[in-house]
Amino acid sequence: MRIFGLPAPPRADLTASLVVFLVALPLCVGVAVASGVPAELGLVTGIVGGLVVGVLPGSTLQVSGPTAGLAVLVAEAVGTYGLPALGTIVLATGLVQAALGVARLGRWFRATSVAVVEGTLTGIGLIIIAGQAYAMAGLTAPTSGWDKIRGLAVLPARIAASPTAPATFAVGAGTLLLLLAWRHLPSRIRSVPGPLAAVAAATLATRIGDLPVARIEIRGLLDAVQPLGSGSIAVLGTTGFAGTVVAFTLIASAESLFSAAAVDRLHNGPRTDYDRELIAQGAGNAVCGLLGALPMAAVIVRSAANVQAGARTRASRVMHGAWLLLFAALLPAVLAQLPVAALAAVLVHSGGKLMPVGFLPGLWREHRGEAVILMSTAGTVVLFSLFEGVLAGLLLAITKTAWQSSMLSVVTHDTGSGPVRVRVAGTATFLRLPVLLDALEAVPADRPVLLDLTASRLDHACRSAVTGWLEQHGNRCEQPPGTPSPA
Repeated sequence: MRIFGLPAPPRADLTASLVVFLVALPLCVGVAVASGVPAELGLVTGIVGGLVVGVLPGSTLQVSGPTAGLAVLVAEAVGTYGLPALGTIVLATGLVQAALGVARLGRWFRATSVAVVEGTLTGIGLIIIAGQAYAMAGLTAPTSGWDKIRGLAVLPARIAASPTAPATFAVGAGTLLLLLAWRHLPSRIRSVPGPLAAVAAATLATRIGDLPVARIEIRGLLDAVQPLGSGSIAVLGTTGFAGTVVAFTLIASAESLFSAAAVDRLHNGPRTDYDRELIAQGAGNAVCGLLGALPMAAVIVRSAANVQAGARTRASRVMHGAWLLLFAALLPAVLAQLPVAALAAVLVHSGGKLMPVGFLPGLWREHRGEAVILMSTAGTVVLFSLFEGVLAGLLLAITKTAWQSSMLSVVTHDTGSGPVRVRVAGTATFLRLPVLLDALEAVPADRPVLLDLTASRLDHACRSAVTGWLEQHGNRCEQPPGTPSPA
């Protein structure tokens, strides 16, 4: 027996596919709701992640689908350009990803500063947590990330003043508490995925108690799909389209390839081919774009569940997509019973996992500059937007690298008689120009100078500064034999 052209899967792959399906189901729906799009579009992306990306080479065991890391960016794009334009943006993202993979640039995404990626995810996590806290109470969240966070101070008062919010928030808070406690429960109970158990418990509680809480609105997969049309193509003429596609591409690609690196550490099977994986992600996003669905990325939560459940081949991720398709097609009424507050709690829990709470203290102690980049990136994402946050983080990372690579030593040796010896060693860039000029200008004006540049490398700015200094003081300056001319 063959599945989608693949050899008959081991029994472990069948079991793993069911586990991943149960983990992915509430996350697909929850990410769609958090993104402000119909719940079915999250399922479509999960299905494509299994049935399309699942059969393509690249990574064997990691699983793709809608991700909380892109939810904020999707919500911004839909709010700015409208839902019909989402397909065009996601299609363009997929084509760019595939082109980068064909150009063999996938491996270079691993060169992205970890602090920038972690900072971006931290900012996204903060916005998700803040935004979904309102959804847990059935209340409308402010628009901007900073207003969401600032509004949390008055959220308890808003909940108390609403006739339905207390019951809704109780459902969301109970779901979140169960998710937090899940890893402390006996292993036999934890064989059921935590998100599924928590959402199922919340659904049962709302039905038994007949609680006045909002539930997911389901129209059916075919009704939710929005193929490309004139309304979606109009976004090509907008000024922010290119920047939005770049942001989608950067976050989706970096998250997928960092996930691949993490998954490779979890198993002893074939390693990831990063260029092929980027092509596979691009193909998946291109299909999602044609269907008007959410963008996708490889997700570490689902991928880790796949590995831990004993998956051996890519058949497990293909079958998880098939289970999602069968469930969405045959049992849509079940999805209509899910409380929005419970799914919001799942997203709050997922947003918390994006934040490096245990990672940051050690980073601050050992690499303070990286910690500053992380926090600055996260703050810019919250205060402005995801794209500005990524650009600010990359700029800080480049500046830090340039500063560290410009290791300049200027030593002045004065015996009191004879020439003053000034030895310049290391790489002198414009960032160290003040240090170099201060050392040269501090040499007594009435003494001869022996300027030693044999151990230095000067960029154009520093070379020009030394040349100008020599033109002024050349009558009293000499250089050791073999010293390169700064001119």
